[in-house]
Amino acid sequence: MISEITGELRRVQQDRVQLGCGSVTYEILVPASDISQLQAGIGEQITFHTIFDLEGDATRGGLTPRLIGFLRPEDKRFFQLFITVKGIGPKRALRALVEPTGQIAAAIESKNTRFLVALPEIGKRTAEQIVAELAGKMTEFAMEAGPRHLAAASHTMGEIEAIEGAIQLGIARVEAERLLDRAKQVDPENAAPESLLREMLRLRSARV
Repeated sequence: MISEITGELRRVQQDRVQLGCGSVTYEILVPASDISQLQAGIGEQITFHTIFDLEGDATRGGLTPRLIGFLRPEDKRFFQLFITVKGIGPKRALRALVEPTGQIAAAIESKNTRFLVALPEIGKRTAEQIVAELAGKMTEFAMEAGPRHLAAASHTMGEIEAIEGAIQLGIARVEAERLLDRAKQVDPENAAPESLLREMLRLRSARV
């Protein structure tokens, strides 16, 4: 079993990477949340914590081997628990993990199904199934993620997008969180990320 692999990151695609190890190039499936970070690391030496998986139906003679890789060992452990939920296979799980695993773990622990439903591939029934099967088992991952992810789990996806938009404009995350709180106080019904971000920027300009 290949549990860890290090090599030169040669190519990053939508859901996978090409990792060169000497004269051999491995194709590794990766979670959606790591793609942007990996794109910035092309040409660098990268270590992936991997799971060897066989896709297909053995009774029909069609098994395809594949490597699934994670930048952090805790993400690998989270994934191994996540795919124990009925109906969530490895590929579906990889597409669903568009947010950091610590943030998703915190949402599971707080039974925030609204947050989970906003993830790709996760409907209302699946979100409820995830909470039913995994709540109480995610504390380790939520704690490893740190206070930022624990706090973010209480936000809607629109609020998270507004925060990330503010960060991209050069605003520190701590300040962005405070501005979001103030924007929600001004209009509690305001849920659209673009509208929230405009209000956050207005409040910041008014303060300056």
